[in-house]
Amino acid sequence: MYADAETIHRILRDTGETWAVVGLSDNRSRAAYRVAEVLQHFGKRVVPVHPKAERVHGEDGYASLADIPFPVDVVDVFVNSELAGAVADEAVAVGAKAVWFQLGVIDTEAYERTRAAGLDMVMDRCPAIEIPALSR
Repeated sequence: MYADAETIHRILRDTGETWAVVGLSDNRSRAAYRVAEVLQHFGKRVVPVHPKAERVHGEDGYASLADIPFPVDVVDVFVNSELAGAVADEAVAVGAKAVWFQLGVIDTEAYERTRAAGLDMVMDRCPAIEIPALSR
């Protein structure tokens, strides 16, 4: 319902190469770390966004989307659903082209606001699962 194939493919193929991954830290046991690795494997630039602002996968980290000093194409959200709406609003404010809520991250009001602002959005899906299918 919140992830049609056309939107998924558009984000993964055409929206841009710079992905801000909100919730990405250097904790290798977290899903965000592994998903960011997959995105990099498929040619995406992954920018860590986490309060610790750690360097991860060779990229400098930032404490917030607003702190990133260059344009971001897609904001991939790994925070819990209660915090996700604020991240989506920040993505709109910084001029991102798309927002992607990870598996289990659901906020239908944020989805509606983000789409109304003109951004593509996917909710409750994982790009690391979707992106390998594009090369088939």
